[in-house]
Amino acid sequence: MSASLKIGLMGYGFAGATFHAPVIEHCGRASVAAIATGRPEAALADYPHAKVVADLDALLALPEIDCVVIATPNDTHFDLARRTLEAGKHVVVDKPVTLSAADARTLANIALARGKLFVPFHNRRWDGDFMTVRDLLASGELGRITHYESHFDRFRPEVRQRWREEASRGGGLLFDLGPHLIDQALALFGAPQTVSATVRTHRDDASAPDYVHIQLGYGGFEVVLHASALTAIVAPRFAIHGTRGSYVKYGLDTQEDQLKAGLRPGDEAFAAGNAAGTLRVMEGDREVERELPTRNGDYASFYIALAEAVQHGVKFPVSPQDAVDVMTIIELAARSSDEGVRLPFQRVR
Repeated sequence: MSASLKIGLMGYGFAGATFHAPVIEHCGRASVAAIATGRPEAALADYPHAKVVADLDALLALPEIDCVVIATPNDTHFDLARRTLEAGKHVVVDKPVTLSAADARTLANIALARGKLFVPFHNRRWDGDFMTVRDLLASGELGRITHYESHFDRFRPEVRQRWREEASRGGGLLFDLGPHLIDQALALFGAPQTVSATVRTHRDDASAPDYVHIQLGYGGFEVVLHASALTAIVAPRFAIHGTRGSYVKYGLDTQEDQLKAGLRPGDEAFAAGNAAGTLRVMEGDREVERELPTRNGDYASFYIALAEAVQHGVKFPVSPQDAVDVMTIIELAARSSDEGVRLPFQRVR
Protein backbone atom coordinates (compact mmCIF):
# COMPACT_ATOMS: atom_id res chain seq x y z
CA MET A 1 0.00 0.00 0.00
CA SER A 2 1.18 3.52 -0.76
CA ALA A 3 2.41 5.72 2.07
CA SER A 4 -0.21 7.78 3.85
CA LEU A 5 -0.91 11.19 2.34
CA LYS A 6 -0.12 13.81 4.99
CA ILE A 7 -2.92 16.36 5.12
CA GLY A 8 -3.05 19.67 6.93
CA LEU A 9 -6.55 20.78 7.88
CA MET A 10 -7.19 24.54 7.89
CA GLY A 11 -10.16 25.05 10.20
CA TYR A 12 -11.77 22.77 12.76
CA GLY A 13 -15.35 23.98 12.85
CA PHE A 14 -18.36 21.96 11.73
CA ALA A 15 -17.06 21.14 8.23
CA GLY A 16 -13.52 20.31 9.30
CA ALA A 17 -14.52 18.20 12.27
CA THR A 18 -17.47 16.43 10.60
CA PHE A 19 -16.88 16.04 6.87
CA HIS A 20 -13.12 16.18 6.48
CA ALA A 21 -11.06 14.94 9.43
CA PRO A 22 -12.97 11.66 10.10
CA VAL A 23 -13.04 10.71 6.42
CA ILE A 24 -9.36 11.58 5.92
CA GLU A 25 -8.35 9.56 8.97
CA HIS A 26 -10.43 6.51 8.07
CA CYS A 27 -10.11 6.34 4.28
CA GLY A 28 -7.00 4.15 4.51
CA ARG A 29 -4.80 6.33 2.30
CA ALA A 30 -4.39 9.62 4.22
CA SER A 31 -3.99 11.02 7.70
CA VAL A 32 -4.68 14.26 9.54
CA ALA A 33 -1.08 15.28 10.15
CA ALA A 34 -1.75 18.85 11.31
CA ILE A 35 -4.67 21.13 12.14
CA ALA A 36 -4.71 24.92 12.16
CA THR A 37 -7.49 26.12 14.43
CA GLY A 38 -8.51 28.52 17.15
CA ARG A 39 -9.99 25.50 18.96
CA PRO A 40 -6.82 23.56 19.84
CA GLU A 41 -8.39 21.66 22.73
CA ALA A 42 -11.08 20.13 20.52
CA ALA A 43 -8.61 19.24 17.77
CA LEU A 44 -6.14 17.62 20.15
CA ALA A 45 -8.88 15.68 21.92
CA ASP A 46 -9.98 14.13 18.63
CA TYR A 47 -6.56 13.79 16.94
CA PRO A 48 -3.84 13.67 19.61
CA HIS A 49 -1.25 12.56 17.06
CA ALA A 50 -1.73 15.69 14.90
CA LYS A 51 0.30 18.85 15.20
CA VAL A 52 -2.03 21.69 16.17
CA VAL A 53 -0.98 25.16 15.06
CA ALA A 54 -2.47 28.63 15.19
CA ASP A 55 -2.83 29.66 11.55
CA LEU A 56 -2.20 28.92 7.89
CA ASP A 57 1.35 30.27 7.91
CA ALA A 58 2.30 27.78 10.62
CA LEU A 59 0.57 24.99 8.70
CA LEU A 60 2.37 25.83 5.45
CA ALA A 61 5.71 25.86 7.28
CA LEU A 62 5.42 22.13 8.05
CA PRO A 63 7.50 20.33 5.39
CA GLU A 64 5.74 17.00 5.86
CA ILE A 65 2.36 18.36 4.73
CA ASP A 66 1.49 17.29 1.17
CA CYS A 67 -1.89 18.95 0.88
CA VAL A 68 -3.97 21.51 2.77
CA VAL A 69 -7.74 21.23 3.13
CA ILE A 70 -9.50 24.59 3.50
CA ALA A 71 -12.54 24.16 5.77
CA THR A 72 -13.17 27.73 6.88
CA PRO A 73 -15.94 30.32 6.28
CA ASN A 74 -16.75 30.87 2.62
CA ASP A 75 -15.41 34.42 2.38
CA THR A 76 -11.92 33.25 3.40
CA HIS A 77 -11.53 30.45 0.83
CA PHE A 78 -9.92 32.40 -1.99
CA ASP A 79 -7.14 34.02 0.02
CA LEU A 80 -6.28 30.86 1.98
CA ALA A 81 -6.27 28.68 -1.14
CA ARG A 82 -4.17 31.19 -3.08
CA ARG A 83 -1.57 31.34 -0.31
CA THR A 84 -1.51 27.55 -0.09
CA LEU A 85 -0.87 27.10 -3.81
CA GLU A 86 1.76 29.83 -3.85
CA ALA A 87 3.51 28.04 -0.98
CA GLY A 88 3.80 24.94 -3.18
CA LYS A 89 1.14 22.77 -1.55
CA HIS A 90 -1.81 20.98 -3.12
CA VAL A 91 -5.16 22.33 -1.93
CA VAL A 92 -8.67 21.01 -1.37
CA VAL A 93 -11.25 23.76 -0.90
CA ASP A 94 -14.64 23.20 0.66
CA LYS A 95 -17.60 24.43 -1.35
CA PRO A 96 -18.11 27.05 -2.54
CA VAL A 97 -14.46 27.19 -3.55
CA THR A 98 -14.70 30.99 -3.85
CA LEU A 99 -17.45 33.60 -4.04
CA SER A 100 -16.94 34.30 -7.76
CA ALA A 101 -16.13 32.46 -10.96
CA ALA A 102 -13.24 34.85 -11.63
CA ASP A 103 -11.60 33.94 -8.31
CA ALA A 104 -12.09 30.24 -8.99
CA ARG A 105 -10.45 30.69 -12.40
CA THR A 106 -7.54 32.52 -10.74
CA LEU A 107 -6.96 29.59 -8.37
CA ALA A 108 -7.13 27.12 -11.26
CA ASN A 109 -4.53 29.14 -13.17
CA ILE A 110 -2.19 29.38 -10.17
CA ALA A 111 -2.45 25.63 -9.61
CA LEU A 112 -1.67 24.93 -13.26
CA ALA A 113 1.33 27.25 -13.21
CA ARG A 114 2.69 25.70 -10.01
CA GLY A 115 1.99 22.11 -11.00
CA LYS A 116 -0.30 21.60 -7.99
CA LEU A 117 -3.82 20.29 -7.49
CA PHE A 118 -6.73 22.65 -6.90
CA VAL A 119 -9.56 20.33 -5.85
CA PRO A 120 -13.12 21.44 -5.07
CA PHE A 121 -14.70 19.44 -2.25
CA HIS A 122 -17.67 18.22 -4.26
CA ASN A 123 -17.98 15.13 -2.09
CA ARG A 124 -21.62 14.50 -2.96
CA ARG A 125 -20.57 12.86 -6.19
CA TRP A 126 -20.03 9.99 -3.75
CA ASP A 127 -23.56 10.04 -2.31
CA GLY A 128 -25.10 6.60 -2.73
CA ASP A 129 -28.25 7.90 -4.40
CA PHE A 130 -26.29 10.02 -6.86
CA MET A 131 -24.07 7.07 -7.77
CA THR A 132 -27.24 5.04 -8.29
CA VAL A 133 -28.65 7.76 -10.56
CA ARG A 134 -25.40 7.86 -12.53
CA ASP A 135 -25.53 4.09 -13.04
CA LEU A 136 -29.20 4.24 -14.05
CA LEU A 137 -28.66 6.94 -16.66
CA ALA A 138 -25.62 5.12 -18.05
CA SER A 139 -27.72 1.97 -18.44
CA GLY A 140 -30.16 3.73 -20.77
CA GLU A 141 -33.12 2.06 -19.06
CA LEU A 142 -35.07 5.33 -18.86
CA GLY A 143 -34.54 6.02 -22.55
CA ARG A 144 -33.87 9.59 -23.64
CA ILE A 145 -34.03 11.86 -20.58
CA THR A 146 -36.77 14.50 -20.78
CA HIS A 147 -36.68 15.91 -17.23
CA TYR A 148 -34.30 15.71 -14.26
CA GLU A 149 -35.19 17.17 -10.87
CA SER A 150 -32.96 17.24 -7.80
CA HIS A 151 -34.08 18.59 -4.42
CA PHE A 152 -32.18 19.31 -1.24
CA ASP A 153 -34.93 20.48 1.09
CA ARG A 154 -34.96 21.00 4.84
CA PHE A 155 -37.22 22.55 7.46
CA ARG A 156 -35.24 25.11 9.44
CA PRO A 157 -37.68 27.96 10.12
CA GLU A 158 -35.46 29.67 12.69
CA VAL A 159 -32.42 31.65 11.51
CA ARG A 160 -29.40 30.57 13.51
CA GLN A 161 -26.65 32.96 14.57
CA ARG A 162 -23.76 31.63 12.49
CA TRP A 163 -21.73 32.74 9.51
CA ARG A 164 -23.51 30.26 7.21
CA GLU A 165 -26.65 32.41 7.57
CA GLU A 166 -24.89 35.71 6.82
CA ALA A 167 -25.03 37.07 3.28
CA SER A 168 -21.89 39.13 3.90
CA ARG A 169 -19.90 35.93 4.58
CA GLY A 170 -21.13 34.07 1.52
CA GLY A 171 -23.85 32.31 3.47
CA GLY A 172 -27.24 31.10 2.31
CA LEU A 173 -28.46 28.15 0.27
CA LEU A 174 -27.22 29.33 -3.12
CA PHE A 175 -23.61 29.04 -1.89
CA ASP A 176 -24.22 26.21 0.59
CA LEU A 177 -26.29 23.61 -1.23
CA GLY A 178 -26.17 25.13 -4.71
CA PRO A 179 -22.65 23.81 -5.45
CA HIS A 180 -23.67 20.22 -4.65
CA LEU A 181 -26.82 20.30 -6.76
CA ILE A 182 -25.10 22.04 -9.67
CA ASP A 183 -21.99 19.85 -9.62
CA GLN A 184 -24.06 16.67 -9.70
CA ALA A 185 -25.98 17.97 -12.72
CA LEU A 186 -22.75 18.93 -14.50
CA ALA A 187 -21.28 15.50 -13.78
CA LEU A 188 -24.29 13.87 -15.43
CA PHE A 189 -25.05 16.19 -18.34
CA GLY A 190 -22.12 18.55 -18.85
CA ALA A 191 -22.42 22.30 -19.30
CA PRO A 192 -25.94 23.66 -19.93
CA GLN A 193 -26.97 26.03 -22.69
CA THR A 194 -28.97 28.37 -20.43
CA VAL A 195 -29.54 29.22 -16.77
CA SER A 196 -32.60 30.71 -15.12
CA ALA A 197 -33.40 30.91 -11.43
CA THR A 198 -35.51 32.23 -8.60
CA VAL A 199 -33.52 33.02 -5.47
CA ARG A 200 -35.44 34.29 -2.45
CA THR A 201 -35.12 35.04 1.25
CA HIS A 202 -38.35 33.97 2.94
CA ARG A 203 -37.63 33.47 6.65
CA ASP A 204 -38.12 36.28 9.14
CA ASP A 205 -34.82 37.98 10.02
CA ALA A 206 -32.89 36.10 7.33
CA SER A 207 -30.24 38.02 5.36
CA ALA A 208 -29.12 35.23 3.02
CA PRO A 209 -31.15 33.25 0.47
CA ASP A 210 -33.11 30.33 1.89
CA TYR A 211 -34.98 29.37 -1.30
CA VAL A 212 -33.24 28.49 -4.57
CA HIS A 213 -34.89 27.18 -7.73
CA ILE A 214 -32.58 26.81 -10.73
CA GLN A 215 -33.41 25.61 -14.23
CA LEU A 216 -30.60 24.52 -16.53
CA GLY A 217 -31.57 24.32 -20.19
CA TYR A 218 -30.11 21.51 -22.29
CA GLY A 219 -32.05 22.02 -25.49
CA GLY A 220 -34.16 18.88 -25.44
CA PHE A 221 -34.76 18.78 -21.69
CA GLU A 222 -34.66 20.78 -18.47
CA VAL A 223 -32.74 20.19 -15.26
CA VAL A 224 -34.44 21.55 -12.13
CA LEU A 225 -32.35 22.09 -9.00
CA HIS A 226 -34.14 23.12 -5.82
CA ALA A 227 -33.19 23.88 -2.23
CA SER A 228 -35.35 25.32 0.53
CA ALA A 229 -35.12 25.86 4.28
CA LEU A 230 -38.91 25.93 4.63
CA THR A 231 -40.01 22.50 3.43
CA ALA A 232 -41.53 20.41 6.22
CA ILE A 233 -42.87 17.76 3.83
CA VAL A 234 -40.11 17.17 1.33
CA ALA A 235 -40.30 16.39 -2.35
CA PRO A 236 -38.35 13.46 -3.83
CA ARG A 237 -34.59 13.81 -3.63
CA PHE A 238 -34.48 12.79 -7.30
CA ALA A 239 -37.23 12.59 -9.91
CA ILE A 240 -36.09 11.65 -13.41
CA HIS A 241 -38.30 11.05 -16.45
CA GLY A 242 -37.45 9.66 -19.85
CA THR A 243 -39.01 8.21 -22.97
CA ARG A 244 -39.08 4.71 -21.46
CA GLY A 245 -39.90 5.39 -17.82
CA SER A 246 -39.35 7.26 -14.58
CA TYR A 247 -37.31 7.02 -11.39
CA VAL A 248 -38.18 8.61 -8.04
CA LYS A 249 -36.11 8.50 -4.86
CA TYR A 250 -36.93 9.99 -1.44
CA GLY A 251 -34.56 10.73 1.42
CA LEU A 252 -31.00 12.03 1.71
CA ASP A 253 -27.83 9.97 1.62
CA THR A 254 -27.07 8.60 5.08
CA GLN A 255 -23.38 9.54 5.37
CA GLU A 256 -23.86 13.10 6.68
CA ASP A 257 -26.08 12.06 9.58
CA GLN A 258 -23.84 9.10 10.34
CA LEU A 259 -20.73 11.29 10.49
CA LYS A 260 -22.57 13.66 12.83
CA ALA A 261 -23.48 10.68 15.02
CA GLY A 262 -19.86 9.50 15.22
CA LEU A 263 -19.80 6.66 12.71
CA ARG A 264 -16.74 6.44 10.51
CA PRO A 265 -15.82 4.95 7.13
CA GLY A 266 -14.99 1.32 7.75
CA ASP A 267 -17.62 0.90 10.47
CA GLU A 268 -20.00 -1.91 9.58
CA ALA A 269 -23.09 0.29 9.25
CA PHE A 270 -21.42 3.31 7.69
CA ALA A 271 -22.98 4.51 4.41
CA ALA A 272 -25.66 1.80 4.60
CA GLY A 273 -29.37 2.36 5.11
CA ASN A 274 -30.20 4.44 2.03
CA ALA A 275 -33.85 4.16 1.04
CA ALA A 276 -34.54 2.42 -2.24
CA GLY A 277 -35.96 4.31 -5.18
CA THR A 278 -38.89 3.41 -7.40
CA LEU A 279 -38.39 2.63 -11.07
CA ARG A 280 -41.27 2.34 -13.54
CA VAL A 281 -40.21 1.43 -17.06
CA MET A 282 -41.33 -0.27 -20.22
CA GLU A 283 -40.48 -3.94 -20.51
CA GLY A 284 -41.55 -4.94 -23.98
CA ASP A 285 -45.00 -3.41 -24.35
CA ARG A 286 -45.80 -3.42 -20.60
CA GLU A 287 -45.14 -0.89 -17.84
CA VAL A 288 -43.38 -2.55 -14.92
CA GLU A 289 -42.74 -0.94 -11.54
CA ARG A 290 -40.04 -2.21 -9.24
CA GLU A 291 -37.86 -1.11 -6.36
CA LEU A 292 -34.36 0.00 -7.29
CA PRO A 293 -31.89 -0.49 -4.41
CA THR A 294 -29.68 2.49 -3.62
CA ARG A 295 -25.94 2.00 -3.50
CA ASN A 296 -24.03 2.65 -0.30
CA GLY A 297 -22.31 6.02 -0.39
CA ASP A 298 -18.52 6.29 -0.37
CA TYR A 299 -17.08 9.60 0.85
CA ALA A 300 -13.80 7.84 1.60
CA SER A 301 -13.25 7.49 -2.14
CA PHE A 302 -12.83 11.27 -2.40
CA TYR A 303 -9.67 11.14 -0.31
CA ILE A 304 -8.51 7.86 -1.81
CA ALA A 305 -8.73 9.54 -5.23
CA LEU A 306 -6.86 12.54 -3.83
CA ALA A 307 -4.02 10.28 -2.64
CA GLU A 308 -3.88 8.64 -6.07
CA ALA A 309 -3.72 12.05 -7.74
CA VAL A 310 -1.00 13.47 -5.48
CA GLN A 311 1.15 10.35 -5.19
CA HIS A 312 0.69 8.72 -8.60
CA GLY A 313 -0.53 11.45 -10.93
CA VAL A 314 -3.92 9.83 -11.50
CA LYS A 315 -6.46 12.37 -12.78
CA PHE A 316 -8.79 13.51 -10.00
CA PRO A 317 -12.50 12.99 -10.84
CA VAL A 318 -13.49 16.62 -10.11
CA SER A 319 -11.55 19.14 -12.19
CA PRO A 320 -10.70 22.81 -11.54
CA GLN A 321 -12.90 23.65 -14.53
CA ASP A 322 -15.79 21.93 -12.77
CA ALA A 323 -15.29 24.31 -9.84
CA VAL A 324 -15.24 27.32 -12.18
CA ASP A 325 -18.37 26.12 -14.00
CA VAL A 326 -20.26 25.69 -10.71
CA MET A 327 -19.40 29.23 -9.64
CA THR A 328 -20.34 30.55 -13.09
CA ILE A 329 -23.80 28.99 -12.79
CA ILE A 330 -24.21 30.37 -9.26
CA GLU A 331 -23.45 33.86 -10.56
CA LEU A 332 -25.84 33.43 -13.49
CA ALA A 333 -28.56 32.11 -11.17
CA ALA A 334 -28.29 35.18 -8.93
CA ARG A 335 -28.34 37.52 -11.92
CA SER A 336 -31.24 35.66 -13.55
CA SER A 337 -33.29 36.00 -10.37
CA ASP A 338 -32.51 39.70 -10.06
CA GLU A 339 -33.29 40.48 -13.71
CA GLY A 340 -36.06 37.97 -14.32
CA VAL A 341 -34.42 36.57 -17.46
CA ARG A 342 -32.97 33.34 -18.80
CA LEU A 343 -29.26 33.73 -19.46
CA PRO A 344 -26.84 31.90 -21.77
CA PHE A 345 -24.11 29.85 -20.11
CA GLN A 346 -20.61 30.80 -21.21
CA ARG A 347 -17.63 29.04 -19.74
CA VAL A 348 -15.08 31.20 -17.89
CA ARG A 349 -11.59 30.19 -19.02
